[in-house]
Amino acid sequence: MTRPLAWQDVPSDVRASLRRGTVIPAHPLALDAARHFDRESQRALTRYYVDAGSGGLAVGVHSTQFAIRDVGLYRPVLELAIETARGWTDRPLVMIAGAAGRTAQAVAEARTARDLGYHAVLLSLAAMKGGSEDELIAHCRAVAAEMPLVGFYLQTAVGGIRLSRGFWTRFAAIENVVAIKVAPFNRYATIDVAFGIAAARAEERITLYTGNDDHIVLDLVTPFAVRTGGREVTLRFRGGLLGHWSVWTQGAVRLLERLRQAAAADEVPVDVLALDGFVTDCNAVVFDVANDFAGCIPGCHEILRRQGLMRTINCLDPHETLSPGQAAEIDRLYATYPEFADDDFVRANLGRWRG
Repeated sequence: MTRPLAWQDVPSDVRASLRRGTVIPAHPLALDAARHFDRESQRALTRYYVDAGSGGLAVGVHSTQFAIRDVGLYRPVLELAIETARGWTDRPLVMIAGAAGRTAQAVAEARTARDLGYHAVLLSLAAMKGGSEDELIAHCRAVAAEMPLVGFYLQTAVGGIRLSRGFWTRFAAIENVVAIKVAPFNRYATIDVAFGIAAARAEERITLYTGNDDHIVLDLVTPFAVRTGGREVTLRFRGGLLGHWSVWTQGAVRLLERLRQAAAADEVPVDVLALDGFVTDCNAVVFDVANDFAGCIPGCHEILRRQGLMRTINCLDPHETLSPGQAAEIDRLYATYPEFADDDFVRANLGRWRG
């Protein structure tokens, strides 16, 4: 077993990439018709994300299906992703592994990720629901003692916990916390995270990544000015760690660069602001908002299946599938927002990725 990993031990080019901000897709799980692990499709997905310009990958997270832990696939999936990525490019990629469960499980998963060469873990707190704030912080500190930690504010509608400004202030004070994925789908809660970082004086160490699927564009162009402790601090979301960006990823890379340029100019054009509604409309379909997110993972799978990157839309749970009308809505997205799709790019490279 490798020794605990501190952020300063991570290669400097990886640290710089995370801090600058990048596209980090939440990596899906490819299954064949018998719901067995489809390693060829899984490798193709990883290669696609790399060639599309992603700056990293998040593996073993919600989009990878938490149930991989129940069927013995947690380590194999993480191992295949990092081996494929490193065998495909010399670019610095920020490799983030999901960690879940109570403290013993989360620590064990962090150790597995660290031993495989991952740089940080994205920690789900859903299993700690009902615990006190002190218990939550102790849980986070235990995982951060193993390797760099990315916080995760998950929306309550899908199992997340409502977390206070006080929690985020204490969380941000943990030295090995390097980023926070903010995904409560709630502006009040989003500002609580920014406030906590500023109150802990951790803005030079912690980078904000959006997971707010209903507000992706505006998160990435909006400055968050926070006044606390007699000072004013301006924070910005630098990138996204998103299941939404597991599809049409080349388009996501182009979008982030456009938003970065607009934010840097301090004059965001109206047509850029208008993209927020377009992107949110796409997300509403892919993530099946109309049915309380029931088809969110199959929705991503369906686009990847149409492109040939996945052979099926199967999930480990046979009851998890597209909702009625969701496929037709995906047809509408293709017709309405062709500029977001990257099917031509996939078509030109699919044989190489599957090779």
